[in-house]
Amino acid sequence: MEAIYRVAGASSGGATSVETSGFAGGPWDPKLQHGAAPSSLICWAVERLPSPVPMRVARLTVDLMRPVPVAPLAIETEILREGRKIQLVQVRLLANGTEVVRATALRIRREERILPSPASTPPHDMRGPEVLRDPMTAGMGRTPFLSAISMRIARGSFQLPGPAAVWYRADRPIVEGAAISPLMRAAIAADFCNGTSSVLDFREWTFINGDLTLSLAREPVGEWILLDAETWAGPDSIGIAAARLADRDGYFGRAVQSVLFEKRS
Repeated sequence: MEAIYRVAGASSGGATSVETSGFAGGPWDPKLQHGAAPSSLICWAVERLPSPVPMRVARLTVDLMRPVPVAPLAIETEILREGRKIQLVQVRLLANGTEVVRATALRIRREERILPSPASTPPHDMRGPEVLRDPMTAGMGRTPFLSAISMRIARGSFQLPGPAAVWYRADRPIVEGAAISPLMRAAIAADFCNGTSSVLDFREWTFINGDLTLSLAREPVGEWILLDAETWAGPDSIGIAAARLADRDGYFGRAVQSVLFEKRS
């Protein structure tokens, strides 16, 4: 399978150059990337940064400054705060010199420790993806990025407004030559909050997220990520889409998006 991105190397300014395939295209415009694509690319960039001690991402915040074109990108990284317990890093994605995405990631020192059982992440009662139906419709299949995302509905429906829980699995490589890491899988699933738990008809409304914040109590295990999502819409065209994230072992994190609702013309 062709990957979404191919890292071309370092540019003269120190940034990393990345080529983008057409499979990054999203549902609103095939010339614009699905939000999960650049979010997962940012995860890849963060995890390649050095740290003074073993660390992992505890919180990732992605701000979508502008629509991200399906075009070459440049990645710029910076360590904002270095420490032996926490590290704060910044990643910027630029298209033709213009910043389109800015993200920060908080990494915390890893230290294996056995905690009392009440402190562990809770289990869930959802059925596994292997026994659930595939909700893929012809409309979803026409979205390039979704062509290699497997989905299984655990609760609710894409066709009906309201809360829903869906298993997601990314099948297409994100970065050529690199495995999809647990963090990348979590970010990809988390970006589907607003679509999983939509409160308005997709044919009549758009509900684009301007950001994504992901918080992880632990890293997920396995390829399938469960998104247990709900959207709240306010009276001024602004809302939030939030979800609990789980794998087969139980819940491991939360995700929140800020959403803008607009009537289709």
